[in-house]
Amino acid sequence: MKRDPFGAAGAGLPERLAHQLAFCLELDRAKAVERHNTLADGSRREGDAEHMWHVAVMAAVLAEHADEPVDAARVVLMLLLHDVVEIDAGDTLLYDEAGRAAAAAREAAGAARIFGLLPGDQGASLRRLWEEFEAGETADARFARAIDRLAPMLLNAAAGGSVWRAHGVTAAQVAGNEARVAAASGALAAVARAVVDAAVADGALPPGQGRREKFSK
Repeated sequence: MKRDPFGAAGAGLPERLAHQLAFCLELDRAKAVERHNTLADGSRREGDAEHMWHVAVMAAVLAEHADEPVDAARVVLMLLLHDVVEIDAGDTLLYDEAGRAAAAAREAAGAARIFGLLPGDQGASLRRLWEEFEAGETADARFARAIDRLAPMLLNAAAGGSVWRAHGVTAAQVAGNEARVAAASGALAAVARAVVDAAVADGALPPGQGRREKFSK
């Protein structure tokens, strides 16, 4: 059972600080949200907090490969926040189109609740950043979304494609991620293409047929 870490002293906290600390404590729950993909060694499923940290660092390291100028600090913050809504909504498999459509309402409700824990001005600012990521219309958001799509590809390929095989995912579907990555970085799109080609060659992905899937998130 979670206990109040402030005890009686909490009653004396300034209201703004109390709201900020409540938000910070709520983020601890992201550590327990399991994603569908595993760690690179395949030993266990990755947690949301691990994923957000990982993609944030990737963005800082790889920002020089963006095709358009990006504000790396904004991209990093965007990625550190982009999946906090899954505290309420849970993780949905990327290739489950019906599931992703249903998750949108849960994620919007999660955003309202979780960012609503903060003082009004701060909560609104961070929610706008989350909404910018979701819309994917700015250079910063496009690059953040490219990194968010590339990271699971790298982990799944490194783990031998076990998650892809478990869900019947084909190379034709995974290759659809190239479009998301290519929207922000030609160099990283080439990496995504190489990952798919290598996974097919290694037997980690069946080739699959048909159109290249394009996903809304």
